[in-house]
Amino acid sequence: MANEKIRVGVIGAGGNTTKLHIPGLQAQDGVEIVTVVNRSAASSQRVADEFDIPSIAADWQEVVEDADIDAVCIGTWPYMHAPMTIAALANDKHVLCEARMALNAGQAHDMLDAARLAPRCVAQIVPAPHTLEFDATIMDMIGAGYIGDLITIDARITVASSFPNPSSPITWRQDRDMSGNNIMSMGIWYEAMMRWVGPMANVFAAGQAVVSHRTNDAGQRQAMTIPDHVDIIGQMEQGGQIRFNVSTVLGHAPAGVDVCIFGTDGTLRLYQGGSDPMALFAGKRGEDGLAQVNIDAAKRGGWRVEEEFINAIRGVEEVSHTDLTTAVKYMEWTDAVTQSLRTGQAIALPLMG
Repeated sequence: MANEKIRVGVIGAGGNTTKLHIPGLQAQDGVEIVTVVNRSAASSQRVADEFDIPSIAADWQEVVEDADIDAVCIGTWPYMHAPMTIAALANDKHVLCEARMALNAGQAHDMLDAARLAPRCVAQIVPAPHTLEFDATIMDMIGAGYIGDLITIDARITVASSFPNPSSPITWRQDRDMSGNNIMSMGIWYEAMMRWVGPMANVFAAGQAVVSHRTNDAGQRQAMTIPDHVDIIGQMEQGGQIRFNVSTVLGHAPAGVDVCIFGTDGTLRLYQGGSDPMALFAGKRGEDGLAQVNIDAAKRGGWRVEEEFINAIRGVEEVSHTDLTTAVKYMEWTDAVTQSLRTGQAIALPLMG
């Protein structure tokens, strides 16, 4: 399809889809979004009118079964990612699927199997975007031996955290039927850390739903089954350890992001405090503390998900952010965290195969 028009159908048009995916796809040469389907005909039409999309579909099956559509962009909640992706691939459609990949690792493996049965189709999961600016620099520094051997990663993520608020509304992220085993921003940060130092070899987790109940739209008291505070420790495949905390219920947390990579010869620190932009700091053995790293413009990554997807379809480049094999690894890790929370035991990785 190097020079042919690529016709795209959009399934689910929430925040990321309307903010990033639709404009990003429409900005690519030779790409046309030909239809959209959202949760209702009215909301589908609003999106179609806003972005000059020529038609709306009655349901998602109509989109994946349309022989005139080459690719689909799936922007629904995780509970529909697997059935939609598998059906689209079975109908010879390229797939760009919103993160998180699926409800659990079993569904994620089903998606990967479907992609392997459709080798002519590109299948991509929307990547964790928050560290893209720094990833190449961090990987290059570690690869060049800056930190020496990894001793430990010490990570605390409290973005948008505040004191517990039982009156806050219930979102799909707090509904296991919609979100599955995904917990807060845990998975996207693990995905980023995998880019730097690879996957974990085992997981032990302790967590809690500090806000144990909320009131749903029907005025009923609903138990919260997804933790809002979790601590994870374990060993890395490459050697070294990790201590990883994610919470949305810590008042006056000193920083939203504080990730330290400690090695035998040097330390890296990715830090974001208050409203300041995220920054990378580094220090070697014998130096006087940490100093901010100036990110080379040539290495500064950024959002190019839709461009990468279309280029992969055209055979210009391969998917790097994020291919399904990588996404399965973070889904297995997510399941391992849940298993450890439930059993009180350490869980070895990988889970399957």
